[in-house]
Amino acid sequence: MQRAFQGLLLIFQDLSRMSAPPSKPSLRHSVSEWLGNNQQLSGTAQRQQHVSREARQEARALRSQTRCQTVWDEGDTSRRLSDRIWDVARWKDVLEGCAQKVDEEMEALTLSKAQSELTLAATAVPLEVSNECLTLREGRRGYELVSDPVEEQLKKEVVLIGGVQQLLQRGVQRAFEQLCVLQELRHQLTSDLQNKMEALDIDMSCLSLTIKSPNISLKTNPTRIPSGSSTPQEWAQFSQHNVARAHEAVRVSQQMRADMSLSRAQVQNELEAQRRATEFALRKRNHHEEQARDELQWQIKTTEDEMAEMESDIRGLDADLQAKTASLKLAHTRLETRTRRSGMDLCRDEVQHGLAAEVQQLEATALALKQKLSEAQLSLQKMKLHHTRMQQDLSRKQEALSLEQRSMHTRTRVTSPSGAGKAAVPLVPLVNSSGRSNLQLLAQ
Repeated sequence: MQRAFQGLLLIFQDLSRMSAPPSKPSLRHSVSEWLGNNQQLSGTAQRQQHVSREARQEARALRSQTRCQTVWDEGDTSRRLSDRIWDVARWKDVLEGCAQKVDEEMEALTLSKAQSELTLAATAVPLEVSNECLTLREGRRGYELVSDPVEEQLKKEVVLIGGVQQLLQRGVQRAFEQLCVLQELRHQLTSDLQNKMEALDIDMSCLSLTIKSPNISLKTNPTRIPSGSSTPQEWAQFSQHNVARAHEAVRVSQQMRADMSLSRAQVQNELEAQRRATEFALRKRNHHEEQARDELQWQIKTTEDEMAEMESDIRGLDADLQAKTASLKLAHTRLETRTRRSGMDLCRDEVQHGLAAEVQQLEATALALKQKLSEAQLSLQKMKLHHTRMQQDLSRKQEALSLEQRSMHTRTRVTSPSGAGKAAVPLVPLVNSSGRSNLQLLAQ
């Protein structure tokens, strides 16, 4: 190249001398000078032709080399663009599948969360019923206000329902937080996917350009590195990180759904077992109350019968006591009358001894009748007092039995068809961060 340039420079200098205007005619030259000049011109022409031939050969070689290099570079760039398009398209497919899985998991987790919320809401009625039963049973009086198994089971039920509500509430809260994580990841995947689609469109547009394209032009400093540029390793690691985080979040969400489902099943089993235990204790207590009431009613009836017989016997004792008093008056009158005998006729004869014995016997009999009458009256008084106590206790037992029956009726709200019916779980429509229900971005 340098030699060709020097040859062209010599030719340019010779041409400059030849094209100079003629000078003033000088003296004539000799033949030798003429021949020398001709030889010089011929030699110079040969040299210039040789330099020109070399320059043309080198120019042709340069043109061929640069043409091949340009074609090779354009082909290599197109191949690299094709490879890059394949890589971007592959990552686009991966991101699409990952985003689809995230959407499906969000729908499944939202459904599981709604089921847990429904189970949590269903515990409100049993808790209200248990507290109402405890409040009702506080209305018992006297010896009926006992700490029985029913109270123990009701308190256990209240504690169990409270623990179940806390457990379900924590599960719902964790599900909400996980949904927020999935929503954030869905937004990142959508953003990355949109960037991939834009890059794919740009690279495909670049691949479609040719030297005959009308919209190509020279640009100012096209080789500059734009701010925020990343290396291929950083580019791949960014998408890998997003996909890995999404897969991990989906795995955590799946485990969370399994835990929530297991918790709901365990909670329902525990609540059902406790409900049956409480109702069994209520039925058993109601049966015992009925037995105690029936026994007390029978005791009251037998006591009333005994009181009636005792009153009859008291009247008999009183009548006998009155009769013995009349007989005693007769004996006393006879004895007193016979004391008016005079002389030797005032004899302590058999009649006197008989009347004296009769008086003693009548007095002893009257005393025994009085004692027995007093004992009977005392026993009757005690039976009347106890009868009053039994009547009061019967009233309390009937009130307690009524409260137990009201408690059992109240608990029918827990097992009634309206309270136990399975309501349809509301499906919450989900949208991704771009406001679309699925990946319609790709279709557009």
